[in-house]
Amino acid sequence: MNIFCSTRACDESSDTKKVNFAEAILNPSAPFGGLYTIEKIPKLDIASLLRLDYASLAQKVLEIFGADLGTDILEKALKSYQNFDDPLNPAPIAKLPSTFGKKMYIQELYHGPTRAFKDMALQPFGIVFSYLSKQKSQGKKYLILTATSGDTGPATLESFANKENIGVVCIYPKFGASDVQALQMKTQNAKNLKVIGIRGDFDDAQSILKSLLIDEEFKMRLEAKDIYLSAANSVNFGRIAFQIIYHIWGYLTLVKNSEIKMGESIRSVIPSGNFGNALGAFYAKKMGLPIEKIVIASNPNNILSEFIQTGIYDLREKRLIKSYSPAMDILKSSNIERVLFELYGANRTKELMEDLNSKSSYRLKPFELKELQSYFLADFCSDEHCLKTIKTSFEAGYLIDPHTAVAIKVSGDLSKEIPSIVCSTAEWSKFSPAIAQAILGERLDDKGAIDFLCGEASMLIQKNGGKKIVLPKYIDALFSKSIIHSQDVDKNEIKDHILQWLESCRF
Repeated sequence: MNIFCSTRACDESSDTKKVNFAEAILNPSAPFGGLYTIEKIPKLDIASLLRLDYASLAQKVLEIFGADLGTDILEKALKSYQNFDDPLNPAPIAKLPSTFGKKMYIQELYHGPTRAFKDMALQPFGIVFSYLSKQKSQGKKYLILTATSGDTGPATLESFANKENIGVVCIYPKFGASDVQALQMKTQNAKNLKVIGIRGDFDDAQSILKSLLIDEEFKMRLEAKDIYLSAANSVNFGRIAFQIIYHIWGYLTLVKNSEIKMGESIRSVIPSGNFGNALGAFYAKKMGLPIEKIVIASNPNNILSEFIQTGIYDLREKRLIKSYSPAMDILKSSNIERVLFELYGANRTKELMEDLNSKSSYRLKPFELKELQSYFLADFCSDEHCLKTIKTSFEAGYLIDPHTAVAIKVSGDLSKEIPSIVCSTAEWSKFSPAIAQAILGERLDDKGAIDFLCGEASMLIQKNGGKKIVLPKYIDALFSKSIIHSQDVDKNEIKDHILQWLESCRF
């Protein structure tokens, strides 16, 4: 049985609380303000996985992480991929146009219900959490908090809508999500869901979530109502466990398609904000997947590229920049902490995190930076180059969203000798104004941009050898739905707002 522990320890001799998979999922707040993480990363024989289908691969990975769920519930969770465009291949690999190099591949992670990569984890995670809350916690009620820059929120709400004994509060920056992302949240009408826009950015939303998870007075007031607190962000290891799987699947797909040989090294290129996707690749590499380097692609909020290049994580002079890739508009990347734990241990991680909290910065030692760079490369992409990359790809017959464009631009600046898999994290339909601007040179609203892309742009891309651009029915339906959640709240009033909602909510 694998054990989960806190990323932070009090001292070398402290015997901190250790938990199993189920407890780490249900109660993600770890001692000393840390995150639960796997104490010892297991190894996988990658070659032995080659003939497995996606569900069997997922089951294998989850089992070695100690997910003692039973065959029935795991099968039920993995059946959630039947909601994807291709249930047998929920994370397909495509070859990028030769414009970007002969060894550049893209993993399309957006074929789920909400058209973003968060579905890959949150669709099955919702079923697993519901099962654990019933079977392992004697039917306790849970309030799940999630903070989102635009994609986690819709995926969480979709996954937990109408789930028995589970309520969800989704906090998002009112002016930080795209119009489609906002509609995905604001039109949700399940009685167990609450969506709150805040007057702030994603870092504010994430800080609210973390503070509420450790707020003893808040938890006591919830427990007086027989409600217990949890989270669906990637602070919850259950999210990360499912994100490891598609990195392995992408590699195995290239082997099965004779694009690479088993054992050949690749690069994993990830547009990264909160580092959960990159953490999944990091764990996959530690488990034995032949990843030469994990390439972190940042947008103008380039805190991650600076950190990996210099070993300095410094927020003191940083101000969040609103970019064309808003899901990456993040300065405090939570999951870096789990990497620090794995590389430097719990005591050093606690020291670094305390420096970040008290001084808004921390600095790695030279040997620590060298260790970090043995796993990661990093660079950033400007908004200008993001739009240029979208246009270049469109003219070559392949439509991409701004986040994918950031990753392609950064990857293209590196050596093209090593095969690279770019993680495409969202479908074009969620960011159509930026894509239309890249192609047309002018800004349209969401509906106008969608009409352009499905009309004139669709005809153009087909002439270039690309596929017809079709708006998914789920996205199209959003524009005719009623707005259910219209509140915007000051970030200092969130706790009281949640408690007031719980007075009238029954789940």
